[in-house]
This record gives sequence, structure tokens and C-alpha cells, in this order.
Amino acid sequence: MFKPLQKQLDQTQLYAYFLENIQGYIHFSENPLTNLANFAAIVKYFFDDVNWAGFYLFDGKKLYLGPFQGLPACTTIELGKGVCGTAAQSRKTIVVPDTHQFAGHIVCDEASLSEIVIPIIKNDQLYGVLDLDSPILNRFNESDQKILEKAIHVLIDNLR
Repeated sequence: MFKPLQKQLDQTQLYAYFLENIQGYIHFSENPLTNLANFAAIVKYFFDDVNWAGFYLFDGKKLYLGPFQGLPACTTIELGKGVCGTAAQSRKTIVVPDTHQFAGHIVCDEASLSEIVIPIIKNDQLYGVLDLDSPILNRFNESDQKILEKAIHVLIDNLR
């Protein structure tokens, strides 16, 4: 059972508790959709100032909307388009401090001002991307990137 935070934690403690929850809720025996849904919920809970957290999954041609927490979003994204499509195509994490400065940014929620997208690669195949948006400029930093990438590795190890 999920236990909400009872006290303020410093960033190191928060990240450790976040990763502990990811490891506790993400299991190979679960349906992949269940894992993705719980992952998105855990991310949304632990990361302050995030208005959208979720997945776009790759169907072999384009990205399509997967489990998420936040307002309704764009349903499909072509590879190379927007932050998600660019991260998927390059297979590299992209941190965008100001979405207005990212050429070709796809606006799903006009409140989103910064974004981080982490590609999900399993067995050298693109599975999809994890996308987080924030209404705060320059919300995502190197520490956020590192812990989210660690969490994605837990997810990858548990996807069937």
C-alpha cells in the first residue's frame, strides 16, 4: 500500500523514497499498462511543480498517448516532432528549460513552460518516452534527469 510522505525530506531522501516506490510498484509479473500507470502516478506525486507526467508509446511508426497524470493531451506524435518525438528519434533525454524556445514544441497544455523527456529503449528497440511538463520555467535539472533515468531503467527491466 502506498504511504504518503509524512514529513519534509531533502532532495536526496526524496529521490531515494521515489526510487524505492518505483521498485516496489513496478513488477515484471504485472501487465505493462499497470506498470506504466503506477509509474506515472508515482512520478506525479513525488515531483513538485509538474502538471503532466506520462508516457507516449511507440507503435513502430509514431508515438501514441499512454498512461498519464494531468490534463488530456495530444494523442499522437510523429518521430522528430516536438520534444517527445525528438527525444524518441534521437534516443536521448531532452531537458527544455523554456518550451517557448524549443523550435517545433507541440503545445498540449499552454501552462507547460518546461519539459523533460526520457526515451525508453528495451533490447535496442524504442518502446516510448516518459514526458514530464511543468508550469515553471527551468523546472528540471541534472539531478532530476539522473533519478528519472534510473527509474526508467527499473521500468525497462520489468517490461515484458
